[in-house]
Amino acid sequence: MNEATSQDAVAPDAQPVFAPWALDAAQEIMDRCDKLAEFSDMEGGIERTYLSPEMDQVYTLVGEWMRTAGLTVHRDPAGNLIGHVEGRTPGLPALILGSHLDTVPDAGKYDGILGVITGLAVAKQLIDSGETAKLPFSLDVVAFGDEEGVRYGATLLGSYALAGKWKDEWLQLRDKNGMSMSEAFTSFGLDPSKVRDAAYTREQAVGYLEFHIEQGPILEQRDRALSSVSSIAAASRYVVSVDGESRHIATPYDLRKDALTAAAEMIEAIDRISQAAGTRANVGGLSTLPGGVNVIASNATFTLDLRAGTNELRDEVYGRIWQAFDEVAAERGVSYSKRCIHTADAMICDEFLRGCIEQGIVEAEQKEAFGLISYPGHDGMAVGELLPIAMLYVRCKGGISHNPGESVRLDDVAYGTDAFSRAVLAVARAQDAKE
Repeated sequence: MNEATSQDAVAPDAQPVFAPWALDAAQEIMDRCDKLAEFSDMEGGIERTYLSPEMDQVYTLVGEWMRTAGLTVHRDPAGNLIGHVEGRTPGLPALILGSHLDTVPDAGKYDGILGVITGLAVAKQLIDSGETAKLPFSLDVVAFGDEEGVRYGATLLGSYALAGKWKDEWLQLRDKNGMSMSEAFTSFGLDPSKVRDAAYTREQAVGYLEFHIEQGPILEQRDRALSSVSSIAAASRYVVSVDGESRHIATPYDLRKDALTAAAEMIEAIDRISQAAGTRANVGGLSTLPGGVNVIASNATFTLDLRAGTNELRDEVYGRIWQAFDEVAAERGVSYSKRCIHTADAMICDEFLRGCIEQGIVEAEQKEAFGLISYPGHDGMAVGELLPIAMLYVRCKGGISHNPGESVRLDDVAYGTDAFSRAVLAVARAQDAKE
């Protein structure tokens, strides 16, 4: 048992109300997440990227787990791994249970991976209990090959392909070693000309459910294991370039056009404005020119990522930020330009599917369910352009994610696995009631 599990295992005097099978399933899920953490192209840490040899090895292992559970397995033309089990009659559209198996550099064990392995555990339980033979839909457990966008910079590649939103220009992107995505497809045993064949149609699926760690501290602060997700936040990313004038350090302050000092004031404004508005913002990269210790910066370039619960709030906050930048530029005698490199509108979770998730939470935890806005992006953002989606969040220690310190509790995973299974059955009951 790993450290995260041992310190957070079910207390001896605890009286869990989740289904008896769920604790054993949760232990297997945690053990499998530990095992998958061994597959990495980063020495001393976890990093696994799209179409890489390490992803091939993980697909082989997870595919074996899927087959053992009773699913049929294939890799789709976009490099996603899919396990399938029929419902009560062959050929029914699928309820998709999905998340991703790629990681950020120096990652934790659970972001994405926990969702895939939990989806598999739920499918196995439904097969073993005979429930899949009664379902008015089939089940697809989908492990997306790229959500993080680490290797090629473009994010959600696997889920956009499934949703029919693939962009052919992505195939020309190159990784840090100069390999094009098209070449990586070929080395992975895939035909890049057939990537669009990975798309589902609306008739092939009834919806999408995703199980995921919260990547934030709210559940821990509320002392709760689970929540639904109300929406995935609207996001836009920019590269901002501030231009001044390089001069010797001896230049008096009233004659300086210091790009770096201006950029620092802009970054402070981002933090202040975002906090006041209740949004989330981050400046993740900053570089300067010419870079001499005794030379005033002629240019400072930084990245900006802003997330908000609605499109309107995101755009309103950006308006305030640009106004603040205008004021800083005028005061400092510099100019600036901005370039949008990514934008995604908020994805509202489907009311019916979210209700099924919350029904599962109530039945598993015996507590009232509630929803949280997801400020991190997820595969559901892309899938939601084709299908109704909903998500189940599970508590993570300290809200830490994208970090080796990612940690989840065994009993929380048990509650979540039980709730996720109950949600699938709730979808089935509602669909049967309509027929």
